[in-house]
Amino acid sequence: MPDTPQVKSSFSWQIKKPIAGPIILALAAVFCAVFPLFGSTGTLRLMNEIMALMIMAQAWNLLAGFTGFVSIGQQAFIGIGAYGLFVTSIETGLNPFAAVFLGGLAAAVVGILSAPALFRLRGPYFAIGTWVLAELFRIVILNTQKFGSGSGLTLARVIKTIPREYRTSGTYWVALFLTVFTIFLVYFLLRSRFGLAVRTVRDNEASAESVGVNILRIKFIVFIISAFLTGCAGAISYLNTMFINPYATFSVEWSALLIFVVIIGGIGTIEGPFIGVLFYFFLRETLSDFGTWYIIALGLVAIAMMLFVPNGLWGMVSKRFNINLFPTGATVVMKKG
Repeated sequence: MPDTPQVKSSFSWQIKKPIAGPIILALAAVFCAVFPLFGSTGTLRLMNEIMALMIMAQAWNLLAGFTGFVSIGQQAFIGIGAYGLFVTSIETGLNPFAAVFLGGLAAAVVGILSAPALFRLRGPYFAIGTWVLAELFRIVILNTQKFGSGSGLTLARVIKTIPREYRTSGTYWVALFLTVFTIFLVYFLLRSRFGLAVRTVRDNEASAESVGVNILRIKFIVFIISAFLTGCAGAISYLNTMFINPYATFSVEWSALLIFVVIIGGIGTIEGPFIGVLFYFFLRETLSDFGTWYIIALGLVAIAMMLFVPNGLWGMVSKRFNINLFPTGATVVMKKG
């Protein structure tokens, strides 16, 4: 009998080509860049809040939604980034807009130093460890006069050196740059081989290690990126108010808010934090006049979403209309020959 020809097969992975997401984001960024030319100061301040929270949400989603490490101590990096900006600007006179990035670097350094200890923890213990880290920095700053102790710090003296018409708009442009940078960074990171390894670690660490993924390296890089972005966002948030104190800055309410907006929007998606942040601010601006009922309404919305729409608002829309603006999922393709 003649020999049966053997067909060799090989496998590769492919990621869906980007559709409209990057184009829509680029066009929106161009429009938003000129918004300070005709927008009111109050609207710009609100936009600064929205963009700062969006950066934080994307950073937390990268850590928890795509890598599987749930943190309830992101307020540690928010506070470190904010205090880094304030202390640097007050002590050296550095332009506070430039100090935003130094605040992010300070948060990244703390992330580098704390990562070896935190990575020894698993599951809920990791989450609690991040919260302990935040509490540690809150206590240190409360008892350090150079950081203003419990009274906090203000940028009133530094901000006087900047023309009044550029104070809010300057913060806005820095926030816009970091928002666009964050989204594109997360998007292209997740579309790379590194992103495939990130999702493999999230799904099954043992399987990831068995195929040669350096789990510790993946954890470390994602953790530091998340810390840097969160630190920058914290600096922007408090540059917007020009006042900082350790009680508000290191409050666990920050992490609760991040979890809320990401879960509501759709965890594990780039679009989800967009939707969640906008939905949160819609509720805040609509219901804030109702006092404590506003907090109760947020809780009821969160419970209802987790019960009836577990994949979040974007997950529901994406499934219903088959829309994926920022595709990051990979598919395995078998090649014969």
